[in-house]
Parts: sequence; C-alpha cells; structure tokens
Amino acid sequence: MDSFTALADPTRRQILELLSRGDHAAGEIAERFAVSAPAISQHLKVLREARLVRARIDGQRRIYSLDPAGFAEVDAWMHQVRQFWSARLDGLPTRHGEPDN
Repeated sequence: MDSFTALADPTRRQILELLSRGDHAAGEIAERFAVSAPAISQHLKVLREARLVRARIDGQRRIYSLDPAGFAEVDAWMHQVRQFWSARLDGLPTRHGEPDN
C-alpha cells in the first residue's frame, strides 16, 4: 500500500500523531483506541508496509516509531505540488492587474 492510501484512514492518522510524540508498544497503542487490538495490529501492518512506521522487538513487545523514509517520500511529492502551484499562482494578476512576480 502506498503512503497516501495509508494516510487516508483517520485511525492510522491518529496512530501517526501518537507516534509523533514518541515510540509506543503495540499494546500501548491499542489501549488508546476503541477498536480491537487485532484491528490496531492491521492498521500498524498497513503503516509498516507503507513505510510510515517501523517496529523493533523488545523482548515480547513490538515498539513502533515513525519511519522518516516514508515521510520523505510524502514530503518530496508535496514539494513538487507546491512548486507547481507556486508557479501558477505567481502568474495570476494582483488586485492592480499586474502579475505577482
């Protein structure tokens, strides 16, 4: 699954927001949501496959953290879109009828 499809789900975005504040074990993440632990596990799997999170083993626990590589891909795409729109918007006339260059 690609990053944008993974980000489309509100629960997955909430998981990412939680992980932006620090690493958490899978069980700790599941405790924060009203859905079942297996459902959170599936969300975490999607986020791992999209390279937005990574997991490390600590004894019997999986500790999740944000994966900068996946966010770098999203950021690169957003940079391209920003450049496109900046160029388009810079050519629009201002209130005085002149292009805003």
